Amino acid sequence: MYPAYLVLTLLTATATGIGAYMDFTRHPKIVAIAERLQVPVSWMYPLGACLGAASVGLLAGLVVRPFGVAAAAGLVLYFIGAVVTHLRVRDHQLGGALLFLGLSAATLATALAAS
Repeated sequence: MYPAYLVLTLLTATATGIGAYMDFTRHPKIVAIAERLQVPVSWMYPLGACLGAASVGLLAGLVVRPFGVAAAAGLVLYFIGAVVTHLRVRDHQLGGALLFLGLSAATLATALAAS
């Protein structure tokens, strides 16, 4: 189980790290999504900080497993919130949010199983 946990953790940490970078730099694609979802652009930095902290937490979890479990659980909640935000404004372009939610959930499941 550890190889699956390692691969999923590295993949999820990389993806969320890139997401954090895109939030911090206010990438036009991310800004367009935020505007479509009626999320204030001023929230980009705090949301990016959440993703960045989760990315670091996942990597720290490779050494201290509870950090990885907590980070993955936090990401699952974060992306449930993202899905709810899409549905709140009746936006059915859920692909990215569902992909990240699934990746986070798989990482959490393997982190718990590898413990």
